[in-house]
Amino acid sequence: MNETTGGEAPPAPRPTNGSGPTAPPDSVLTRTARGAGWVIAWRLATRALGFASTLVLVRLLSPEDFGLVALAAAFAVALEVCLEIGVEEQIIRTPQPTPALYHTAFTLSLIRALLVGAMVLALAAPAAAFFGDPRLGPVLVALGLLAMADGLINVGVVDFRRDLAFDREFRFLLWPRVAGIVVTIAIAFMAPGEWALVAGIAVNRLGRVVLSYVMHPFRPRLMLAEWRALAGVSVLSWAIGVVGMARDRSDSFVIGRMMGTAEVGIFAAGAEIATLPTTELVEPVARACFPGFAASAREGADMAEAWRRIIGLSALVSLPLGTGLSLVAADLVHLAYGPAWMAAAPVVVVIGLSAAVSPLASVSQAMLGARTMLRTILCVFLLTMAVRVGLLLALTPALGLLGAALAVAASGLLDNAVQVGIAQRRLGLPPGTLPREIARPVLAAAAMAGLLWSLGLGWTGGADGAGEALWRVLMAVPLGAAFHVAVSAALWWLAGRPARSAEADLIAAVRRALGRA
Repeated sequence: MNETTGGEAPPAPRPTNGSGPTAPPDSVLTRTARGAGWVIAWRLATRALGFASTLVLVRLLSPEDFGLVALAAAFAVALEVCLEIGVEEQIIRTPQPTPALYHTAFTLSLIRALLVGAMVLALAAPAAAFFGDPRLGPVLVALGLLAMADGLINVGVVDFRRDLAFDREFRFLLWPRVAGIVVTIAIAFMAPGEWALVAGIAVNRLGRVVLSYVMHPFRPRLMLAEWRALAGVSVLSWAIGVVGMARDRSDSFVIGRMMGTAEVGIFAAGAEIATLPTTELVEPVARACFPGFAASAREGADMAEAWRRIIGLSALVSLPLGTGLSLVAADLVHLAYGPAWMAAAPVVVVIGLSAAVSPLASVSQAMLGARTMLRTILCVFLLTMAVRVGLLLALTPALGLLGAALAVAASGLLDNAVQVGIAQRRLGLPPGTLPREIARPVLAAAAMAGLLWSLGLGWTGGADGAGEALWRVLMAVPLGAAFHVAVSAALWWLAGRPARSAEADLIAAVRRALGRA
């Protein structure tokens, strides 16, 4: 054991820093793509189980149960994000992190978790009174205790992201998630109610704590020796977390206050479907991009080229998925949740289109964060938060859930426009870079939407029964996918099949995946 650190040190980092040879863009892209592939695999594996469990749970639990837990989780996460300090991200950015930095990061994270848990416990009863539902109090107490437990996670697992070892993070995140889903379904069968959902959350969080020590040899201890190295970025990360929470959770609070917990559950169910491209593809890509961009900064790689090609590849995948979900929204909600949840269909239509372009902001934010441009990110969050809250307050009373969806979508589009503009300017790219990168994906997605709409398979008013909804989905999905691939291939061919393009990168990624399989 190291006498200075009191525990086993993390593996020594292997940066080349600015003095070493410049890494080619393709090396950064390859490592980032490999990492994104593992994170996407994790998301798809857990989503397959999670979506199947949701199909079961919506028939065992009521919208009030879902809405209650969604509201409690939004409240608890809001407080949790209020004390987010970004210490793991700073470890990833640091060229030569010392064991003392890891110990300090663990100590600060533990202090943060204890404060969050204490705040949730203290505000449980007032929150239940404010929202007019006494069941909310006990649920918040349980989530507050779980928030405290999160502070015990072994900080050494941040090395999985720093070293782009996402295969290990895949295992770290997968098994607790699987266990939580199994427990939720089992309890829902035996005793339907909101506590089935809470139990699943508990198993997931506690499982991550245990597994973090099983999978990584580092043993953290309490230390604040390196607090100065973390203080500057921690304050800005905290501010970004607070503003981001206020922006991203504002819909739950406004809907819950104006319309009730049942509407919160309906909106959450619709948003979950609508944001599938974001949660299953964009977030994994952004999660892999941050350490990838940080590594490129340490190694002197061409970050502009990497950003340009990742943006194009992400848009090529997410645009047809988001547009497709929007097209079949009514039929998909009918099949997935049942006729009682059809009020969620307009939410899927509107937010699905907005989520289709969300990679633009996510990848750009990852690049800005890797370059420690946290003040810039904070300013963007403040702007988009003000727009979203203002639109929610203006549109929700008049248009209900549709108005809330329009507010969320409009603020999301603004977020994309601002972050991409800043990223292009900081990277020294001309303003026309983005249009050139996404022109072909946009045209292909628009052609697909036009075909399905003209055939009566997209943006319909809903089916009279499950059979009609199933028929339309089974017709629309393969037809839309095949037509989109054909149009994309034709446009790429007409452009001369450029080697450094989103289509070429996607073909290379598929070939690598098939080779491994």
